Order: sequence, then structure tokens, then C-alpha cells
Amino acid sequence: MALYMDYTSPSTQYTFDVNNSPLFKKDDNNFINILGVNQLNTLENVSLLDIFLSANNVAEPQYHPNAAELNYCISGELTVSMLNPFTKQILNYAITPGQVANIPQGWWHYQMATADNTHFLAIFDAPTPEVVFGSDILKFTPTNIMAHTYCLDENKWKEAIESVKPSTVIGPYTNCNSKNENFTQQYLIQQYQQQQYNQQYPYVRQYQQYWGFR
Repeated sequence: MALYMDYTSPSTQYTFDVNNSPLFKKDDNNFINILGVNQLNTLENVSLLDIFLSANNVAEPQYHPNAAELNYCISGELTVSMLNPFTKQILNYAITPGQVANIPQGWWHYQMATADNTHFLAIFDAPTPEVVFGSDILKFTPTNIMAHTYCLDENKWKEAIESVKPSTVIGPYTNCNSKNENFTQQYLIQQYQQQQYNQQYPYVRQYQQYWGFR
């Protein structure tokens, strides 16, 4: 029971139209609506994002320090990818309507639509999930720190991230000059090859993990 809620109050809410709660919009086919305790005050330890994507669009890499995330596909198809911090493996799960993928709390992850009219829910076990976006890490970490830490040419690093916009949320950008129309096909082939490799060479993978290789 939500102890902060006075259930005798006339302001108590039990229903809400998520269509009226936009969080982010890239265009008419790629946008996100939100439902949290700020929208529906009787919510307890749960919240969700209502996400719509067209093919090749990506919910950008991110992680949630305070919440696990369950993805439920309503229509279309998407690949849910996450970095297992214990094995250093990228895990990829293609889900279609009625299927789910679970992302543990704090894991680096992203979702890519592999079909048009993809619609899915991201459900969190927190009334307001915290989020750290990859674009924010790239944009706000001082360039001299990145260059020094990873032995980079600082000017080349600056040039590489120049077009990155903070809190990208859905990529690629509408005016992106490096769009690859065959990206989805190439992406799926790459994920399949990695999956086959992991299955075919489990001992090699264990060796790599032991010695710290990705």
C-alpha cells in the first residue's frame, strides 16, 4: 500500500490516459509516452514507458541505477540488447508480440526496432526510474579525461562526438548523414554470428572471460 497516499482525498487517481503524457518525440513514428507516480498518484513501486519505433530506430544505450526493466512487445519486432557485467557479453533477444525480455537493474542496454510500427512497453520496478544516457556520458565527460584515460587523440575524439546531442533518447538523428538503409539486416546477421560463435566455442569464450577479453 502506498503510505504517502490519502485514499480519502478527492485528488486520488485510479485511471490515466498515457496517450496524453508525452516524454519524447522524434517524429510521428518514433516517440515515447510516460506513466509514473507524477501522472497517476496511486502508483506504488511501478512505472512504464510506452514506446513506438519504426525500423532501424534505437532507444539509445542507457542504464537505470534504481530499477530493473521488463520489455513487453505489443506489435512489430525489436531486439533487446544488454551488457552482462559479469561475463562482459552483449546479450541480444529478438522479441515479437506477446514476448518479453528482462533487463536487470543497472545493466547497460538498448533496444532496436527491426520492423516498422514497433510498439512496446518498458516496465520498471520503481515509481520514477533514474536513467543515465550514453549520449550524456559521451557529451559531458571532459574530452581531456577521455583522451588521457583511453590514450586517444583529444582533437579526434572531439570531432567524433561533435554531433552527439545530450539525451538523444531515440536515434539516429533525423538529419543524420551516415544513415545505413541496410543497417537492420547487417545488425541481425552480426548478432546471429555472435550467437553462433558463443555456442560453437564455449570454452574459447570462457577463456576470454577468464583473461578479461570481451
